[in-house]
Amino acid sequence: MTMSQLRKQIGIIVGLLVLVTAGYAQKVTDTERRYRTGVRALQTGEYDRARNELQVVMQRGGSFAPYAYYYHADASFQQKKYPATRTTIKELIDRFPEWRKRDEAYYLAACAAMEQGLFDEALSYTNLITDVGLRPDVDRMERNFLSRITDINRLKALQTQYPKDRTLALALIELIQESSTDKADLELSDRLTNRFGVVPAPRAPRPAPVTQPVEVAKTKPAVVAKVKGTVNVGVMLPFRLDRFDPDDRTRTNQYAYDLLEGMKMARNKLFTEGITINLFAYDVDNDPDETLELLNNAAFGQNDLLVGPLFSEPNRLVSDYALQNNITLVNPISTSHDLITNRPNAYLAQPSTWQQATGAVAFVEDQVSTKKAAVYFGTARKDSLLASAYAGELKAKGFQVVDFKRVSGKGMSLGLTESNKPSHVFFASSNEDDGIRMLDAMNRSGVVGPLVTTYPAFNYFRNSLATFTRRTLLMLAPEFMDLGRNATKTFEEAYITKRSILPSVFVAQGYDLMLFFGRQLAKGSLKNRANLVTSPDDDYVLSGFDYTQSNDNKIVPIIKFDGARFQKVN
Repeated sequence: MTMSQLRKQIGIIVGLLVLVTAGYAQKVTDTERRYRTGVRALQTGEYDRARNELQVVMQRGGSFAPYAYYYHADASFQQKKYPATRTTIKELIDRFPEWRKRDEAYYLAACAAMEQGLFDEALSYTNLITDVGLRPDVDRMERNFLSRITDINRLKALQTQYPKDRTLALALIELIQESSTDKADLELSDRLTNRFGVVPAPRAPRPAPVTQPVEVAKTKPAVVAKVKGTVNVGVMLPFRLDRFDPDDRTRTNQYAYDLLEGMKMARNKLFTEGITINLFAYDVDNDPDETLELLNNAAFGQNDLLVGPLFSEPNRLVSDYALQNNITLVNPISTSHDLITNRPNAYLAQPSTWQQATGAVAFVEDQVSTKKAAVYFGTARKDSLLASAYAGELKAKGFQVVDFKRVSGKGMSLGLTESNKPSHVFFASSNEDDGIRMLDAMNRSGVVGPLVTTYPAFNYFRNSLATFTRRTLLMLAPEFMDLGRNATKTFEEAYITKRSILPSVFVAQGYDLMLFFGRQLAKGSLKNRANLVTSPDDDYVLSGFDYTQSNDNKIVPIIKFDGARFQKVN
């Protein structure tokens, strides 16, 4: 039993105890006996008997009557007698309009109406619910049923009637984006997107209802069950909807929206493969308390895969939760190996800092004549971490590190002499101006060996082609998109058609991540490491994944300019 269900059970039981104590003292009346018998019958799945016993209590009235109405309607629902459920709830509300558990009744009536496709009636009930504790269940129920509607005009009419219903608005946005090219529809989608923010859920067939008997403590019917081929994905990124400005194109968290957009594109592709992906977006920033509140929400446990969070303390909480509940956890952009240490269910989509250093040294070792190297790094913390890891791996391979220091700005000084010139230089930098400066510094110092550097160290639009051909220049580039591959071309064309701009690397990362883990989870392949690897011919946009040895992505792309374009050389 979940905490939310327990709270609801306690609320009803306490109410009954008060009623029994005040109205009936020590004497057990025939009405009370019938009520208890009806409740026990509901618990054991004897729905006809439950309805018969509770019917008597309903007719007699009194303090037990509203509860009898509710459980009578619940028994009808379990028998899939949805019209009877709706009728009983209407009678309950008519006779006891101030009943303190009426929100539970509204929810039950809405579920029954949804089952019959009476979406207008169902939404009229859900919009009466004021209990915030029920909202996650209401939202989930609405998502599951509204996804059945394929008629845009019908959804538009409902949205006009219930303009404040966020879930309804998001369902309409999703349907428009997937099936309409009408200018008015697209403008409506933009207006709703600006008003309500991120679209968290995909369009997918609703899973079948649970049919086995439920305990009476479950005062609302369970309407969702896991279906083979369906994967629920929780995307926990800092969307910061409270500060969302649709006109701000320079927001610092644009990467979160790009990652989600890539996942949505992959979801659509997987659907053509018979794999249904349900995406649920959660706005998770650097707030442990809000993260705990989310983890304590019963609806959150439906997820099969969690992507994120990105901040350390929320990530620790979610990592513990995922481990306890056997949920696969993937960090989309972090390169910290600590996130997967002693976490068999946690994966890094990008190769860790250590893995990048190991892969780079393994490749460079065969490219140089002597085992002397100089290692430099820029001002960012991740630059120094990668440089330290690279230097450590060099030493483990028997290299001599002749220089190791931070460099930045114009006029970089390497401090090398004729006696300690390295056979190659490694430079980790996140500044696009630093790469050209390092090449100049190497020329001034008379270093003729290769420069091994990071992909963000250059500006590929401003730097001339000669920059990349004057000496051997190798780049460590997990973010590399090879436009010579058909899969990458197709992806880029699809994104440009939809958004009229080039996709960022974050869109590609979200796309590849969702494509790979969606397939693995749908096939149940995560337990077999031999399957956890892609090939260069697969349809991924970046360089793919390799988890055959650990949960750290072993693929570390190294690229080189061949005179016409950059190509992967390892």
